[in-house]
Amino acid sequence: MIPDEVVEEVRARADLVEVIGEVVALKRSGKDWKGKCPFHDDRSPSFYVVPSKGFYNCFGCGESGDIFTFLMKRTGMEFNDAVKALGARYGVEVREVGRGADQEDDPLRIYYELNAFARDWFRSRLADPEMGDRARRYLTERGVDPETVERFGLGFAPDDWRGLRDHAAEAGYSEDLLLEAGLLTRSERAPEPYDRFRNRIIFPIESVTGKVLGFGGRILGQEGRGAPKYLNSPETPIYHKGRTLYALGWNRNAIRRDEVALVVEGYMDVVALAAGGVGNAVATLGTAMTSEQATLLGRYTQRALLLFDSDEAGLRATFRAGDVLLAAGVHPSVVSFPPGEDPDTVIRGEGSAAFLRYLNGAVDLLDRKIQLLDERGFFGSIDRTRRAVDKLLPTIRAVADPALRDMYVAKVSERTGVRRETLEAEVRRQAAEGPPSGFTSGAPVAGPGGDAGRVSGRGRGPSAGPGATSRRSDWGLGPERQLLLVLLRARELVERAAERIGPEDFDDTLVRALFEHLMDEPDLAPDDPGLAPEVRDRLISLLGDPEEVDHTERVFEESVARLLDRRHQRRKDELDRALRSAETPEEKRGILAELKALRMERRGRWNVIRRARTQGSNHPSDGTNR
Repeated sequence: MIPDEVVEEVRARADLVEVIGEVVALKRSGKDWKGKCPFHDDRSPSFYVVPSKGFYNCFGCGESGDIFTFLMKRTGMEFNDAVKALGARYGVEVREVGRGADQEDDPLRIYYELNAFARDWFRSRLADPEMGDRARRYLTERGVDPETVERFGLGFAPDDWRGLRDHAAEAGYSEDLLLEAGLLTRSERAPEPYDRFRNRIIFPIESVTGKVLGFGGRILGQEGRGAPKYLNSPETPIYHKGRTLYALGWNRNAIRRDEVALVVEGYMDVVALAAGGVGNAVATLGTAMTSEQATLLGRYTQRALLLFDSDEAGLRATFRAGDVLLAAGVHPSVVSFPPGEDPDTVIRGEGSAAFLRYLNGAVDLLDRKIQLLDERGFFGSIDRTRRAVDKLLPTIRAVADPALRDMYVAKVSERTGVRRETLEAEVRRQAAEGPPSGFTSGAPVAGPGGDAGRVSGRGRGPSAGPGATSRRSDWGLGPERQLLLVLLRARELVERAAERIGPEDFDDTLVRALFEHLMDEPDLAPDDPGLAPEVRDRLISLLGDPEEVDHTERVFEESVARLLDRRHQRRKDELDRALRSAETPEEKRGILAELKALRMERRGRWNVIRRARTQGSNHPSDGTNR
């Protein structure tokens, strides 16, 4: 048998219209496609393909099914062969495992079992009359009733450094496995690994089929200097945050029924909306919307409402996500709340009726961009109108739907006075050349510090002259320095970095110390009394570094990926040595399974980054395309 999560990944990546279109001449019919049925003598088109719901149906002969059914009926394949064929076509590694005791051959099964074990332990801590009392009261104050707690499997991680570690050890789970699954973490300041999640409400992150992939934790109260409000599982052999949407498994039926998904920023937004009777929301797990997430969402709907914060950072995230969704064939609109409000506070403070009024006031993504540009005076002069065009073109270019693209071109032409032929030529030029330097998904807002302090990721920005190169030659141009430049210019990324890497991933001792200080205090400044003189000097050097950093999000992801590559290479070297000295077949199978998981994780990480490069820029690979 093939594990359910592999089948679902193949289903998510495979293109139903493309596969059937090779056999049937399909024509668009609204949001669906139609053609003559290949299963009977069909004189008029009665065969419909519905990509948003993942199935086909013939109103003439009654044949219907999904992408696997179609392949099986057309070719005579068995189900497993159909999954394997589509997996090979769309880049999914399909592994087949036996039933019963033979399932032990599945190298990922132990991670799912461990996460299910941890989820149950977290839930038991929340239900404990004494230990979970404060957490339960907090959830009640946030409007989360017991039914919603049960529905989402919420739990509590007590303020204990080794509560889960000890409980898992009693159940026979090794410390190394707990570290690999992200349930334990290490620090140079602690002699032994300790529980990653402490004093936090726990949100299990599940696959569409219900398997626990990882966890998110919200701190209970404001304890801990510099402690991040939210903490997520790191990347593991089974958890890749860029491929997962929180609550999609629970809410997919509501999304299909309502024909729209609400995309929010955090776990609490999803849970609070569910408690308020709104069950079609998903969250992006603390990361910018990825093409894989957008494609996954597109299986269930062709419409999305973006409910992000209305501040500058929230607007950037909104427009980035919107462009990614458009490229996946999902039409996004933007919901705006009053300043300081979010979905959680609105539905609790104003009720579900008022919340629905905000949804009904959603504005198309391009219209919202034009509104903001208008509010900021971008159409008051020729020069600023030209800049407005530059900010609107990437959204036009992102649109996969030809009809919607045509409407977008017409709207921008009307608002700016630029002829549509000129706009279309510019879109084609950008598609061939990539966006101009400094461009970030067309968001009509400036980044932190305006145009200053961009990071190009090309080794040296335009303003970094020979003197700058000489000044920092003592510690190179690698991912450590690149990442610190990004973090000091975009402090909101510190928390995300801390979720995926640790101080031990830095070879440079001063950078390692600086990263530790940033984890404790993201707003770290040179006058912090806790800084050693040499660490302060390094911080001052970085803050004054003239190198520009374009495409901050991508440089951040690539720098983290390269640091993770170094970590995984060290682990691979250890496993290679262990494999040479392994004495039993069981030992060899375990080592080979871990090596395979490392390869799969690295391949998935860089595939996402390569796709992002292809969609957003023509930057060189920086030596990472390997």
